[in-house]
Amino acid sequence: MSFDQLPAIGMGTFRLKGDIARDAVKSALSLGYRHIDTAQMYENEAAVGDGLTSSGIPRRDVFLTTKIWFDRLHASDLINSLKESVERLKTDHVDLALIHWPSPNDEVPMSEYLTALQNAQREGLADHIGVSNFTCRQMDQAQNILGDASIFTNQVEVHPFLANRKVVNHAAGLGIPVTGYMPLAVGRVMEDETLQRIGRAHNATAAQIAIAWVRARGVTPIPSSTRPDHQKANLDALNIQLSENEIKEINGLDRNERIADPDFAPEWD
Repeated sequence: MSFDQLPAIGMGTFRLKGDIARDAVKSALSLGYRHIDTAQMYENEAAVGDGLTSSGIPRRDVFLTTKIWFDRLHASDLINSLKESVERLKTDHVDLALIHWPSPNDEVPMSEYLTALQNAQREGLADHIGVSNFTCRQMDQAQNILGDASIFTNQVEVHPFLANRKVVNHAAGLGIPVTGYMPLAVGRVMEDETLQRIGRAHNATAAQIAIAWVRARGVTPIPSSTRPDHQKANLDALNIQLSENEIKEINGLDRNERIADPDFAPEWD
C-alpha cells in the first residue's frame, strides 16, 4: 500500500519501553491501528519493530513514522542515523521521517539538515519527510528550502488546553497537514468537567471527546496507550460527531498549557 496521506489516527509510543512498547504496538495493530509513531529519542525503535513484525500485519499496510533527534542533524550523520533507525525497526524504510526538533539556536543550518533529509528520501530510506515542533516562521523557512509539496506534516502538541491555533492555521495555509501529539494532555483531559459532560451526551469518555475534537479540526491525533481497552476507545473516538456548539465549548478550554517545553525549544508562537 502506498500512503498519500496520514491515516486518521496513530498510536504514539513516547515513554513506552521494551516489552511494554512491543506489546502495545502489537495490540494496537490487532485492533485496527495502521499508523505507529516512534522516535530515536524514545529509545524504543527496536521494541516497536518487534511489535510490528510479531503482529502478523504486513509491513506495507502499516504507516511507520520515526523522528531524528537534534544531535544527529549534520548532513552525513542524519542519513546514518536514519539507516540505524530503519535497522532497529527491522524494515527497509519508514513511511515518514521527521526532524524531531529544529536545531537549537540554529546550530546546524536548516538548509543543511532538510536537504539531507530530502536526500535520505531520495535514497529510499523514507517515503515521506516532514518536521516536528516547528513554529510558523520555521515552517515558512522549511517550505522555502524544500518546495511546496515536500513537507508531509508538522507534528506539534495539540490538545484542548493547548489548541496551538496559530500554528495549525498557518500550516493549513501552507498546505501542511498537522499531527497532534499528547492529544490527551498526558491524562489531564480526563479530569475536565466540560469534556466529561460532553462525553456523557455521546456515551463517551472525556478522552474520546478530546480525540474527536482534535480530529474535527483536521489534525491527526497520535495518543499513547498501553491498554487494549483504552486503545480501542481511542480508535472508536473517530466515530464521534461533535456539534458546532460542543466544538465551541471545547475551544474555550484553551489556556496555552504547553506540556512539552524543553529548554532547547524554539520561541513558540
